[in-house]
Amino acid sequence: MGIFDSLKNMTNQAVKNNVTKAVSGAVNNARYKSKTFVFADYPKNADELKKMPELDFSSPLSTAAFAMLVLLEYDESPENTIEMLNVLKGPQPMNGMDIQFLRDRIKGRGYIPRSYFEGSSVKNDYTPNVPYKITVSEYAYTYQSEGYAKVQVQSSGADSPRPIELRRKGNQWFLWRNLALSDIRTPASDDPWA
Repeated sequence: MGIFDSLKNMTNQAVKNNVTKAVSGAVNNARYKSKTFVFADYPKNADELKKMPELDFSSPLSTAAFAMLVLLEYDESPENTIEMLNVLKGPQPMNGMDIQFLRDRIKGRGYIPRSYFEGSSVKNDYTPNVPYKITVSEYAYTYQSEGYAKVQVQSSGADSPRPIELRRKGNQWFLWRNLALSDIRTPASDDPWA
């Protein structure tokens, strides 16, 4: 067998391996739940949040969707946003470090939470469609630790999904850590190179 035949066989085997991985990945991903949540508007304070009929702590997907939804109010009222996050955090409210982390991540960058909602893009300064739609997904590591769940949300300004961690108490899931607030691509209107 010549060198060209060997290269051809190696190339064919590599293609077969990639196809096998892609099919296997698609099959594995199919077993993980994703759910799209639709909200007519976002709450402006804790009372409005509590009155929303969609508020449901029985699923980590639902709690994560609300964790992103309430952040849409941050630019208008950080205080009201913190009160709403405390509702979602259940028995353990935000502490000083949590509040500082939130402030450091999104103060003056309200486009970060908006980027997780359908219709947002770099080009439209992350302006989502109304009604507000967000998809939350399970993945391979969602239930890796007993009593905790990590789900993912996709920002239109990032290449890979970002995690949100929840913690279970009884039959309810509460916000534990929101790791979805990392920087994303700069909105077009703020980008001098756009």
